[in-house]
Amino acid sequence: MDTINVLIVDDERFAREELRFILEDIPNVNIIGEAESGEKAVIQAIQLKPDVVFLDVEMPKMNGIEAAKSLIELKKAPLIVFATAYPQFAAEAFRINAIDYLLKPYDPKHVKQAIDRITQKMVPNIPAKTTESLGKLAVENEGEIEYLFVKDILYFYPKGKISIIITLTNDYEVKSSLKELERRLTPFNFFRIHRSYLVNLNYVVRLVPWFNGAYELELEGVQEKLPVSRNYAKALRKRLDL
Repeated sequence: MDTINVLIVDDERFAREELRFILEDIPNVNIIGEAESGEKAVIQAIQLKPDVVFLDVEMPKMNGIEAAKSLIELKKAPLIVFATAYPQFAAEAFRINAIDYLLKPYDPKHVKQAIDRITQKMVPNIPAKTTESLGKLAVENEGEIEYLFVKDILYFYPKGKISIIITLTNDYEVKSSLKELERRLTPFNFFRIHRSYLVNLNYVVRLVPWFNGAYELELEGVQEKLPVSRNYAKALRKRLDL
């Protein structure tokens, strides 16, 4: 399963933006649409065929519970994750087989756990790889396809709809988002340190405290220091065994 296609449904714009912000930092998640009502949620689900709908319970006219009852009757029924500020709706939510129930304001850890649960539901038995990856990444270079050894890549950063690859000797472009690269390269010891940087931890030299819980990262062969946002700092320190 490469991606989980998500539809966000909430009558409050700021709540939709908050959830989108959290989901965009999770590999494998692809947000394919938003809706501000239960009625529009059903219409978009028919059109877009999402794998999962994050569905607000409290909405005018058709509320989340009513919308969910319609969604689970679709030919391609999505999984349902309810979201609300009112925990008393949990029992009714699970009676219609919701896969999870999130309380507002959203806790990124709980959202990530919901995605993990969805992944297990969608792919209950992921077969082990029968062959070892070659550890190469294909990039276009002056009309030709060049294959870079992943071990030689220092870091990536986004540039519009593409990503820039920095190696010790050259820079390249790859037609993949940072999120997609993160998903593919996690087994090769790459780590997201910031919304705009994915680095090869094998080249880390020094982690320097910056301000307000953030850090700057020094990589071997790179003059500039890369920012480590506060949201990623704790996990990075743990990964580096500090």
